[in-house]
Amino acid sequence: MSGAGTLNAKRILVVDDEVPLASLIAEILSAEGHRVDIAPNGLAALARVEHNEYDLILSDLRMPELDGPGLYRELERRRPDLLARIAFVTGSAQTPNMEQFLERTGVPILYKPFRLEELTKLATSLLDRQS
Repeated sequence: MSGAGTLNAKRILVVDDEVPLASLIAEILSAEGHRVDIAPNGLAALARVEHNEYDLILSDLRMPELDGPGLYRELERRRPDLLARIAFVTGSAQTPNMEQFLERTGVPILYKPFRLEELTKLATSLLDRQS
């Protein structure tokens, strides 16, 4: 894949309770040369963030235990340095509260189903702006 040289092996956390989708995203990003970890929800993601440094966090919005907005709020409190490194991957943001949250935070969002190129473009864009 063409992005491997551009992205230079970053550490990425995929947060999604849909195991097949999380695994697919991890596989795609690993093929780009990245080290990818998976967390099934926001609580597990917070535990990983405590012990690892991530260049990018791709999180679902709707998950059990701690959803995407909850994860964002906890990162805002605990690790505000990571807020510019998060993007959401979701099937829908159709509730007024979710739309207000996304508008307020300005977090990039990738809607499911997405194409491989859309995922790699989002990852490249977010990783490049950190350089």
